[in-house]
Amino acid sequence: MTQDWRTPFERGNGNQTATWQECIAFHRCLAGAFPQWLSLAEIGRSDGGTPIHGGVFSADGEFDPARVKAAGRTVFFNNNGIHPGEPEGIDVCMALLRDLCLDEEKRRALGDLVLIYIPAYNVDGVLDRADTSRVNQVGPEQFGFRGTARHLDLNRDFIKAASRSAWAFSRFFTTWDPDVMVDTHTSNGADYQHVVTLIPTQPDKLGGSLGTFLRERMLPALYEDMNARGEPMCPYVNTVKDTPEEGIADFLDLPRFSTGYAALHHCIGFMPETHMLKTFAQRYAGTRHLLDSALAFSVREGAEIRARRAVDRAAVAGAPAWPLQWALDETQAARFRFRGYRAQRLPSALGPWTRLRYDRAAPFEEDIPHHDRYRVAAQVAPPAAYLLPQAWPEVAARLRLNGVELRALAADRAVAAEAWHVVEDEKAPRPFEGEHLHTRLELRAEALTLQARAGDWLVPLGRGTDRYVIETLEPQGADSFFRWGFFDAVLDRKETYSDYLFEDEALNVLEAEPDTRAAFEAWKRANPALAGDAEAVLGFIHRHCRRYAEPAWRRIPVYRLAELGGLA
Repeated sequence: MTQDWRTPFERGNGNQTATWQECIAFHRCLAGAFPQWLSLAEIGRSDGGTPIHGGVFSADGEFDPARVKAAGRTVFFNNNGIHPGEPEGIDVCMALLRDLCLDEEKRRALGDLVLIYIPAYNVDGVLDRADTSRVNQVGPEQFGFRGTARHLDLNRDFIKAASRSAWAFSRFFTTWDPDVMVDTHTSNGADYQHVVTLIPTQPDKLGGSLGTFLRERMLPALYEDMNARGEPMCPYVNTVKDTPEEGIADFLDLPRFSTGYAALHHCIGFMPETHMLKTFAQRYAGTRHLLDSALAFSVREGAEIRARRAVDRAAVAGAPAWPLQWALDETQAARFRFRGYRAQRLPSALGPWTRLRYDRAAPFEEDIPHHDRYRVAAQVAPPAAYLLPQAWPEVAARLRLNGVELRALAADRAVAAEAWHVVEDEKAPRPFEGEHLHTRLELRAEALTLQARAGDWLVPLGRGTDRYVIETLEPQGADSFFRWGFFDAVLDRKETYSDYLFEDEALNVLEAEPDTRAAFEAWKRANPALAGDAEAVLGFIHRHCRRYAEPAWRRIPVYRLAELGGLA
């Protein structure tokens, strides 16, 4: 009897997505039937204890990542099910691998490219199956949930790595070091005619030779090819104001997101966002077209992509300044041919306001502003190395997870260093993905002689991981370890005072420290309502005087070394 290799989507009515059990059974069966081309293995476990699988397809049966990279072969990564309520990629990946196994012409078309994939990343969410969590989404009949067993969104977890799933992903990603990644999604938002919208790694933020290549060659080629496939694609509809007609802007994919994380490793990332109001069958077809298009381009241009990645990696440590934050450049905009529906403003039936509605009886096609440029908002000159005290093993573990080389000091020694001292910080008002993310941050640099201990970690630059190191260890980085709360203990003072005794000592401090007195007088002029508050007055003097300063208070324990000085 001939094996029926149709997927659950193909066997159904076009409105079903595979369960986790069906998906993994399909991939296992495929790998068992075609071991000469396909390998599937467990790469980790979720917080809920469910296996996460990763697969490798290689037309010549080479499944060893070290040999693949040593041979200079292109690696293409397809990730699916990070948000299981957006599941079309799960079903597309099954069909893609099946087609490669069964169709010799498709195998030959891959050349020496190696395809790696995660069939369903958020396995906890895939198992949490219902039909209600995606408000307004059209199909499928049942689907998964965005949250993990710990109620985390994995597409916010790539830097903080609070989930076991993120550790599995980073190990898989770092081991294979892909050149191009496609992470499949479905979009919420405005209504329009396009089925597929696309979030690429933002080219200005990706930067370097690779960013130029993405903007000038890869993106135009993908849009042209999708048009030729009868699937006109649109940039992700990230509206500048209320409606697409008023303009859209590139989505700034910070490192917490999959494409932003990929950029830290100089990998071109794509996040196709199919439109929630199209049928599941339409979204499935659009996802397959985009995946096939990106795969074909990566086959053709893989050597160029790999060469540019190498150039950009070598350029980071020697750069006079490295960007850490970005802002939309609203002074310039491209034009994009957009197929939309006219927006209407109608009285709400729920209250005394006007609601937005899109009129599907009024389609239009016209050029709209597309703000596709970002400017550097903050940057830093990279040091020669960083020094991370051994008191922070959770940070060291995440660096190692991403392939960063750490060297433990063999002996105690004094080191000339620079540290960032927090002047003011503000956290988000409520927890975000399990953390209180620092939002606004004011810093000052502080030169010091550090007494480093045997066992502290030296993190030298000049490696392929430099970008990841700089953007996570420099606190100004949009998704730095500091912003995610890894060093929050240094923001608390450890000693206080007894007010009845400190009254006399405060007078002595003001007499002995003219600069503290000047700061105190300026504070009183700026805060007249607090000048009569004993707790506020004593607290100001205690916090600002040199006599009772706590050196570690608000000093971020990541030390910048201008030179290695024999440490290497």
